[in-house]
Amino acid sequence: MAATEAFSRSLSAAVRGLSGAWYGRHMAAADRAIRSRLPLVDLVLEVRDARVPTTSAFAPLRRRSPEPDRRRLVVLNKADLADPSETEKWMAYMTQTSCPCVALNSHSRESIKELLNAVRVRIREIKLGESDCTGTVLLVGIPNVGKSAIVNAMHQIGRIGAAEKGKLKHAIVSSHPGETRDIIGYKVASHPNIYVLDTPGVLPPVFVNDESGPQLALTGAIKDSMLQECEIAQFLLALLNSREEYKEWENSNIVGGMPSFGRAMPSSGHHNKRQYASDHTQDFIVNAVRQVLFKTISSFKGDLGNENELRSLIECQFISMQEAFRFNSELNQDVHKLVALKLLNLYRTGRLGRYTLDRAPDVGKEIAS
Repeated sequence: MAATEAFSRSLSAAVRGLSGAWYGRHMAAADRAIRSRLPLVDLVLEVRDARVPTTSAFAPLRRRSPEPDRRRLVVLNKADLADPSETEKWMAYMTQTSCPCVALNSHSRESIKELLNAVRVRIREIKLGESDCTGTVLLVGIPNVGKSAIVNAMHQIGRIGAAEKGKLKHAIVSSHPGETRDIIGYKVASHPNIYVLDTPGVLPPVFVNDESGPQLALTGAIKDSMLQECEIAQFLLALLNSREEYKEWENSNIVGGMPSFGRAMPSSGHHNKRQYASDHTQDFIVNAVRQVLFKTISSFKGDLGNENELRSLIECQFISMQEAFRFNSELNQDVHKLVALKLLNLYRTGRLGRYTLDRAPDVGKEIAS
């Protein structure tokens, strides 16, 4: 939709205006260190964001050869936040055209076990079936795709599985990009012995197209503090207003009428969690936000394809969400910014639905060409 694209272009211009400011000396050093290790490891585990499988690709691994890369395994993490049907299409496309691919929810123990099994299989194939060999895996990806959460879970499960004693190491996990600064090794399996090297997230100093910047800003790969949070939230609302998911929220304030991605619990009995208006992640706040979005979109009589009319709708939504988030109108702070921050958090944690921003190519057409 043309009006939505206008918000994307505006945010893209803001990203370009940063002139690659995210690519500081620490990231440049990490980039060089990762490139130097790529030829030395047995397997490269490339972690991508399942919501943006193309946009979150790790630049140093962009394929130039038409042959599939069997020394690489792509992990589509945050699959619990993406459209399941699109994730299935992406897995089929990547497996048939480039390299093996698995979907992952790094917060699910079973999902991590499946990833560990896939890594074991790949290492055994690479080592020609040796059982007592040692395999090295390089974990790479852009910032904030969940690499450290994955290596922590693999290390914990692999260590328990091997019944090994000793101090359990932990990689730093944060919702903010750029927390990992060094390359650190973790043992994740025995028979064969497998060591995973966790690496800092690296973004290229220049993106390959104008759509990449807005999507990376929305998913949190670029620090919010580098941009205007309100502009990112406006882009998010432009996307939400142009889709059909809001229709699932018509009865979001009624128990039993909730969509599958977030059912509210009835509030009865003294064992239930207390409700705090300051905590925007609680169900009653999330439901209020969904109701605002449903009512404002469904009652909108203007043209969503017109940039000015869409901008008016978004401004109305910002004002209505002040009440949904329980903000005091007398606050001296920038209330629009506070709304933007909380709205972005709800999107990034899946409380506003599951969205895939990069559509999967047609496998048949790709192979035929």
